[in-house]
Amino acid sequence: MDRPGSVYPRIIASRVRSQLAYPVSFALDVVAQFAGQCIELVVILVVFTQVSSLGGFSMSEVLLIFGIAGTAFGLADLCVGQIDELPNHIRTGELDVMLLRPLGTLPQLLSADVSLKRVGRVATGLVVLGWSLATVGIDWTPERALLAVVAPIAGAVILSAIWVAANAVSFWLVDGREVANSVTYGSSLSTSYPITIYGPWLRRAMCYAVPAAFVAYFPALALLGRPDPLGLPAFLQWTSPLVAAAAVAVAGLVWRTGVRHYQGTGS
Repeated sequence: MDRPGSVYPRIIASRVRSQLAYPVSFALDVVAQFAGQCIELVVILVVFTQVSSLGGFSMSEVLLIFGIAGTAFGLADLCVGQIDELPNHIRTGELDVMLLRPLGTLPQLLSADVSLKRVGRVATGLVVLGWSLATVGIDWTPERALLAVVAPIAGAVILSAIWVAANAVSFWLVDGREVANSVTYGSSLSTSYPITIYGPWLRRAMCYAVPAAFVAYFPALALLGRPDPLGLPAFLQWTSPLVAAAAVAVAGLVWRTGVRHYQGTGS
């Protein structure tokens, strides 16, 4: 008998093969995702036609933040974006079926509908990130080179944890989709800019409540080798992997609490 863990790669592989079976349709979907993410980039470029800096950061520096955030969000969307369907699974009773299977509920949800077209979002972020790293004038050290690789991955883990925890509210609300979307897709927008452009209460929320500032803002400061304009401690610039681990622990706790709270569709 196959071990439960060996089932998921087969499920994911089958989802990928089904999408690649129609290459033209798949290519158009990827291009559409790429173009959609580029719209946010255009917004930044338009803003810089009117100002020379944004929150104390130049255009190249803001694009570095955008590149890290865009890559992280694209990876998170690719890996866990399908959890947005949790309210539908609860409403139709499909979640009850998943709970009866000898497999983890969350892995079943994440492998139920792998949307490979989301690599278009990742591609946009990687293009901007690569251009920024090459042109922004970073004083490269081994630590910064490692951070350039780790930062988008750690950011993706943070956003994935936020995604899971935010969608878990559906275990308590009749339809928590809009609440979850305000956090998940709101985090995508907010992480693409320096937190210096936001008000004090929102900055505190992004640093301590929803750790969005650790997705791109703090890693970008570390790569640029500049102090935080807000005077926050310099060690925060290097802690995104630790914050990612803590975010996963918190999201796991929220998810398990929600599953224990859930009493079935007919309750």
